Amino acid sequence: MDIDQIKPNERHFHTYNGDGEIQCCHVEEKINLIADQPKEKTSKSASALKPYIPSIITFVLLMIAIVFDNLIKPEWYDNYVRLGLYILAYAPVALPVIKDAWKATVKKDLFSEFTLMIIATVGAFYIGEYPEAVAVMLFYSIGELFQSAAVRKAKGNIKALLDLRPDSANVIKDDKVVEVTPENVHIGEKLQVRSGEKVPLDGVLLSDHGILNTAALTGESVPVELQKEAEVLAGMINEGPVIEVYVTKEYADSSLSRILELVENASSQKAPTELFIRKFARIYTPIVVGLAAALTFLPYLFVDEYIFNDWLYRALIFLVISCPCALVISIPLGYFGGIGAASKNGILFKGSNYLDAFTKVNTVVMDKTGTLTQGIFQVEKIHSKTMNESEFLNLVAAVEKNSTHPIAKAIVEASDQNSNVAISEVHEIPGHGLQAKHNGQQILVGNARLLQKNEITYPDEINTIIESIVVVSLNGKYEGYITVSDQIKADAKETIASLHEQNITPVMLSGDKKSIVSKVANTLNIQQAFGGLLPEDKVSKVQDIKADTSKVVAFIGDGINDAPVLAISDVGVAMGAMGSDAAIETADVVIQTDHPSKINTAISISHATKKIVIQNIILAFGVKLIVLALGAGGIATMWEAVFADVGVALLAILNAIRIQRMKW
Repeated sequence: MDIDQIKPNERHFHTYNGDGEIQCCHVEEKINLIADQPKEKTSKSASALKPYIPSIITFVLLMIAIVFDNLIKPEWYDNYVRLGLYILAYAPVALPVIKDAWKATVKKDLFSEFTLMIIATVGAFYIGEYPEAVAVMLFYSIGELFQSAAVRKAKGNIKALLDLRPDSANVIKDDKVVEVTPENVHIGEKLQVRSGEKVPLDGVLLSDHGILNTAALTGESVPVELQKEAEVLAGMINEGPVIEVYVTKEYADSSLSRILELVENASSQKAPTELFIRKFARIYTPIVVGLAAALTFLPYLFVDEYIFNDWLYRALIFLVISCPCALVISIPLGYFGGIGAASKNGILFKGSNYLDAFTKVNTVVMDKTGTLTQGIFQVEKIHSKTMNESEFLNLVAAVEKNSTHPIAKAIVEASDQNSNVAISEVHEIPGHGLQAKHNGQQILVGNARLLQKNEITYPDEINTIIESIVVVSLNGKYEGYITVSDQIKADAKETIASLHEQNITPVMLSGDKKSIVSKVANTLNIQQAFGGLLPEDKVSKVQDIKADTSKVVAFIGDGINDAPVLAISDVGVAMGAMGSDAAIETADVVIQTDHPSKINTAISISHATKKIVIQNIILAFGVKLIVLALGAGGIATMWEAVFADVGVALLAILNAIRIQRMKW
């Protein structure tokens, strides 16, 4: 069925599981099942009207009954006919609730909100308050319909991701284009993507260039121009001429599928506030039911003129108010709204618990290369003792082809791609560089520590060069070096300034030389910066920071070689790692673009979400306590009770979905 279609018997969001815990079943089940829903074209008018039919019927019959009661007063309208008309008005909205109450009772969950509503309204019928009995159930049902609309609103940003799922893929076979389902496309096949079409699977661009819109994946509205062999991701939209794509991943393993899986599972990771509310409600509701029973019978022992119906009416008000709708709906909805708002901005939270955790972060540790700097290096200087620059560059590039490091890629791109330098027995030495054989001679390519480790002397000037440097030795003797430069990202300075304004301490870690790290740190106004770190040194440094229990640490890295640090931090954030399996597996939060300013966006969204959740808790508890007191004193009527339950729930929901409209 269409995910926006709400069946009449699916209007109710709350139920209780076998352990007695409140479950917002339809909110979460619909959220969790979003990615599995097929795309079907249904009649929008029919599906939109259907959920409202029972409430419309009840409203019309209730109005007729009230008119008969107060205006027309026909002779045939005796007590039995009057009761029958109100029962007839009551039935359309009550039957779905009775059905849900029976299901909860079978599971031995006696204190579901369905049961409370039935007891309250049947009790109102018993004491002769027929209009109030029908009105309470009617307003409750209308409230549920508004809650359905709120859930659909909260799912809007996630549904936009679903709309990216391609219906078909154009596979090039034997010079012909064949349309197939994306699930039937295999790695190694070639796709044709026409202008305006969605890229169905991850791959690399075979065409010379392409213009693709990445907005739904990254939150960036400006299309990007990609060159041949650039990575292309499922969900991107081709805004240029026809392009061809070489498929590198199956449909199930595509970036878009992983995003949907993240969103699907996000609601299962509960924030502490959600867990507390559930446990509290499990105790709170039975206590109120007990108080309602006491309010009915105990006054008999203390009141001179005890009237059972009067005290029962007060107890019924208690029961209506006791439903924790506003809490168990608006709080999960608030967190999911935060997750949706973040997704719209290219930030994927793996759960609401990480939204909560981000509000407590007071120290942000960042990797330098690729996070604060562009990670796009260019060769600046080439120096060799015995070779000319071209020969030396090609030799070093032949070794660096075996590395994925950004500096290695820069050297390879600067070299002659057609040179055939013979290299063999290549081994990577983590944190140092590469070792290989060239014409039977050992060649070392890496940082100065690599030469020191192998006891190879080199000129002192190497240690004074600020830029990133690759030092080379050949057959145990120093041969030369290549320097490369990196640029600070345009929004890095703004990001650090914003962190300072929020009293969040920025810390920078890097494997680069201390001189480079100091230069970048001074430019960005980062007081704590550490360079020359091996991967294990980064782990130790974060552990040292966390040794201070007052520090709540978020680590921002690329999610590939920083996986160990991402894992040990309080909140691990992988940035610019849209296509990285390691990032999605290890990090708690994935920022899909390369913009460090998204860190501040993530922090802002998490704080806004937490603020809304707290507002809803105060609103729900405050109003309920006031009306409970008024009800116990005989001042509040059933109408006030309806406001305290359904009205406050609607206000809390409207507050929860505000985050969808906020600008970041």
